[in-house]
Amino acid sequence: MTDVLVVAEVMDKGLRRTTLAAVSLAKQIASATSGAFDILAIGEGAEAAAAQAAKLGARKVLVAEVAGGYTAERYAPTVAEVAKGYGLIAATASTYGKDLLPRVAARLGAGYAADIKAASVAGGAIDYVRPMYAGNVFGTVRINTPIQVVSVRQSEFEMAAETGGASPTQAVTAASDPAAGNIEFVSLQSQKSARPELSDAKIVVSGGRALKSGENFKTVLEPLVDAMGAAMGASRAAVDAGYVPGDLQVGQTGKVVAPALYVAVGISGAIQHLAGMKGSKTIVAINKDKEAPIAQVADYFLVADLFTAVPEMAEKVKALKNH
Repeated sequence: MTDVLVVAEVMDKGLRRTTLAAVSLAKQIASATSGAFDILAIGEGAEAAAAQAAKLGARKVLVAEVAGGYTAERYAPTVAEVAKGYGLIAATASTYGKDLLPRVAARLGAGYAADIKAASVAGGAIDYVRPMYAGNVFGTVRINTPIQVVSVRQSEFEMAAETGGASPTQAVTAASDPAAGNIEFVSLQSQKSARPELSDAKIVVSGGRALKSGENFKTVLEPLVDAMGAAMGASRAAVDAGYVPGDLQVGQTGKVVAPALYVAVGISGAIQHLAGMKGSKTIVAINKDKEAPIAQVADYFLVADLFTAVPEMAEKVKALKNH
């Protein structure tokens, strides 16, 4: 029997949707091992997030209000203390999960598997599948410590749905650590957009360095993005060139996405980028180089000048929507 603790991601005093992927894993493992799963909401606004988490079918929801903004040094002691009664600790492999869970694992002396895409139970042991070498191969790993810690690749797990019930909530006392006093939370800067969240979007349109400037992202790419009701992404090359901010980067060192439709505009398809989007259901690429590596993963590959093709495509999409 394996009891699972899901560490929820709390932002703007609410539960981030990314947490639902980790809840899906928790339900799977708990069911396969005749265990149960609980959810820990920790941070500023944890009580409001706990009310949302209580609808997901957990045995109970633990609440730790921690004021003053997120730092891993302040959260990790509490998570590690609560985790001592569980066999598996999970969170989504977002920036939050990737930052917090290694510290939790270190405190517990626990094995850690990052960015898992699947899990299975056989003979009481849990096997995890995770990408390696920029997603070119997948390794199956087994953690042999009494407590296991994993981060879950959001794009590979279904978002857990509400069950219609309401789990009981229980307050837990936040633990402290002298090391936390050496870190000060200053501020959080996040961009608000009317477009879908990149990690959650069903359609993603991404631009590469071939767009040549940030202005072209606005005048050429954004009309297509908005016509399709999509989220906008970018390659690392475009981000490094300063065309768009880093939170739009798709790839191994950016965000991993798996939308129903991914449109890559002026992106050659370096391994780093493919690792972040090749799980997409349908991939459309627009590139004037017919030998571009992205052609190997694209379902539809248009050999064309993006500065001509993208505006035409945007107009066609608008016409179809207005028909």
